[in-house]
Amino acid sequence: MSSTVTPQRLTGRAWAVLFVLCGAIFLEGIDVSMMGVALPSIRAELGLATGELQWIVSAYALSYGGFVLLGGRAADLLGRRRMFVTWLVVFLLFSGLGGFATEGWVLILARFVTGIAAAFMTPAGLSIITTTYPEGPQRNKALLVYAGTAAGGFSLGMVTGGLLSAIDWRWVFFAPVMVSAVILVGAIALIPRDNAARDRGGFDLVGALTLTGSMLLLVATVVRAPEVPPTQTTSTAAIGLVLLAAFALIEQRVSTPLIRLGLLRNTALVRANLGAILLVGSFVGFQFIAVLYLQELRGWSEVETGLALMVIGIDAVLAPTLTPWLVNRFGNGRVVLGGFVLAALAYTAFLPLGQSFAAMLPAFLLLGLAFALTYGPLTIAATERVPEEEQGLASGVLTTSFQFGSALGLAVVAAVLAASGELTADAFRTGLAVPLTAALLGILVAGTARNRRHQTSAELQ
Repeated sequence: MSSTVTPQRLTGRAWAVLFVLCGAIFLEGIDVSMMGVALPSIRAELGLATGELQWIVSAYALSYGGFVLLGGRAADLLGRRRMFVTWLVVFLLFSGLGGFATEGWVLILARFVTGIAAAFMTPAGLSIITTTYPEGPQRNKALLVYAGTAAGGFSLGMVTGGLLSAIDWRWVFFAPVMVSAVILVGAIALIPRDNAARDRGGFDLVGALTLTGSMLLLVATVVRAPEVPPTQTTSTAAIGLVLLAAFALIEQRVSTPLIRLGLLRNTALVRANLGAILLVGSFVGFQFIAVLYLQELRGWSEVETGLALMVIGIDAVLAPTLTPWLVNRFGNGRVVLGGFVLAALAYTAFLPLGQSFAAMLPAFLLLGLAFALTYGPLTIAATERVPEEEQGLASGVLTTSFQFGSALGLAVVAAVLAASGELTADAFRTGLAVPLTAALLGILVAGTARNRRHQTSAELQ
C-alpha cells in the first residue's frame, strides 16, 4: 500500500484514504464529547447518581482501552482494512442500540460493546496511516492532520451534543450511526486490501481479559471509595493490582503476547504514553466538571454549555497549522512541554468559577491551545522508530493510554465530587485540583524528554 504514496507529497488517492481514516477518528471524537454534554439529560430521564453517570463514559473508555492492544494485534495479523471495516459495522449497530435504551444498565452495556468496536477499529485506522506514509515529513503531516481531525471532532461534538440533547439525548447515539454509515461506504470504496502478516501467530485473549478486568477494578475502586467501607476499597484495589501483575506474567510467557514487553524499553514511547494518560485524564475530568457546573449549578442549557465549550475547538484549526510549524522549529519535546504548561494555566484560570462566559473564556482558549500542542506530537513520539510490523501494537498501546487516562481522570473527579456530597461551587473547585495535578505531572514527564527537531516547515507542505 505504501507504494501508492510518493516520497515528496501525498497523492490525490492518498489524501482520499486519509480523509476516510480521519472520518473514523472524527467519529470517535464526536461520539465521546457528545456523550459528555448529554450526561445531565441522561441523568434526568434515567435517574442515575453521579457515580453511576460516569460509567456511561467509563464503560466505553475501559473496554476501549482494555481491548485495543488485542485490536492492534488483530490489525497486524488479520489485515488492517478487514478489521477497520468489520468493527466499524459493530460500532454502528451498538451506537444505535444505545439510543433505544430505557434502563441505565442497557445504556452502559451498549457503551461497553461500542468501546470494544472502537478498540479494534481505531488502531487499524492509525496503523494504516503509519504503514502507508513513510516516516518523516509525510507521516508527520498525516498524523498531525489525523490528530487535528480527532480534536475537531471532540470540539464539534460538544456543540452537536448540546443541540441534539436539547431535542432528545437519544440523538447523541443515533447521529454516530449516520456518520458511521457514510464512513463505511468510503472505506469499502477507497481503502485497498492489504496482506495479513505471514506469521499468523495467535491472539492473547487471556491477556486482554486480564488487562480489562484490572482496569475495571481499579477504576471502580476509585469511583466507589467514598461510598463503601475501606476494607472493600482495599480488597478491590488489591485484586486489580494482582490482575495487573498477572497480565505482566502472561505477557512474558505466552508465545504471542498482547504486548511485547521489550517494546517498553523505548523510553520515548513510554514517556509519550505517560503524557497521553495525563493529558486526556485531565481534559476529560475537566469536561465532566465544567458540564455539571454549567448545567446543574449555573442552570445553563445543553446548547449554551456546548457553545461555551466549543471555544476549546480552536485546537482543530491550530493542530494542523500552528503545531507542525512549532514542532519543526522547536522539536516535539518542547512543544509538548509548552502544551502541558498551558493546560495547567487553563485549569488555574477556571478555578474562580467565573459568573460570566467572558470570565471563563481565557481558560477555554488556553485549554484548546494546550490540546493542539500536545495531542499530535505525543502521537508522533509514540509511533516513531517503531518497526512497521509493530505499528499496530504501538498504536494500540497509545490508544490504551488515552482511554485509561480518560477513565481514570473521570473516576477520580467523580469520586472527589461524590465525597463532597452536594455539588456546590466549593465542591467543583476541589474537583478541579485533579486535572490541575495531572497537568503539573505532565510538565514533569515532558521536561525529561530529549528534544528532537523534525523536518522544516516547507517539507510538511
